[in-house]
Amino acid sequence: MDKHRCGWCVGDPLYEAYHDEEWGVPVKNDETLFEFLILETFQAGLSWITVLKKRENFRKAFDHFDYKKIANYDQTKIDALLQDSGIIRNKLKVNATISNAIAFMEVQKEFGSFSKYIWDFVDGTPIKNEWGNYKDAPATTELSDVISKDLKKRGFKFVGSTVIYAHMQATGMVNDHEVNCFRYHQV
Repeated sequence: MDKHRCGWCVGDPLYEAYHDEEWGVPVKNDETLFEFLILETFQAGLSWITVLKKRENFRKAFDHFDYKKIANYDQTKIDALLQDSGIIRNKLKVNATISNAIAFMEVQKEFGSFSKYIWDFVDGTPIKNEWGNYKDAPATTELSDVISKDLKKRGFKFVGSTVIYAHMQATGMVNDHEVNCFRYHQV
C-alpha cells in the first residue's frame, strides 16, 4: 500500500525522501538550524528542489555549514565560492551567508543558543496546522513577519517573511503536512 504524501513532493525521489525524513521534523540543533537557514536564503527566488539537488555541494563548499569558519571567510574564499558551479553563485547570497554566520553567533551569545532564540517564538512547541491541500498553506504569517523583522534587526540578510516561513516549515516549528499525509501525525 502506498503512503499518502503531501502533493508538493510526489514524483521526485529526492523530494520524497526529504519530505519523508526531514521536512517538518522539529530541529533543535544549532548546526542543523544554521544549515537550513542558509539553504533557505539561497532558495530565495528559486525552487526548493534546485537547492536540494545542490545540497551536498553546498555542504562541501561551505565547510559543512560550520558557522564559526564561515564567519571568517576572506575574499579568496568568497571568490572561490563564486566560481563553484556546484552551488548557486550569487554574490549577495554568498556575502549574506558570512554576515548571517556572524549574526548567528551573536544570537547564541545573547540567548545561549540559536535554538532557544528561534523556538521561543513558538513557546518551544510546533504549531500544528490542518491543511487538506498543501496549496492552502500560506507563504507567510504574522509570526514569520515578526521573526523576519527581528532577524533583520539583528543583522541577518535574505531573511524575508517567506524565507522564514519556509524555514519554520522545514525545521518543524510549524507542521504544514497535509492532514492526510502519513507524516502529519508523526512529526
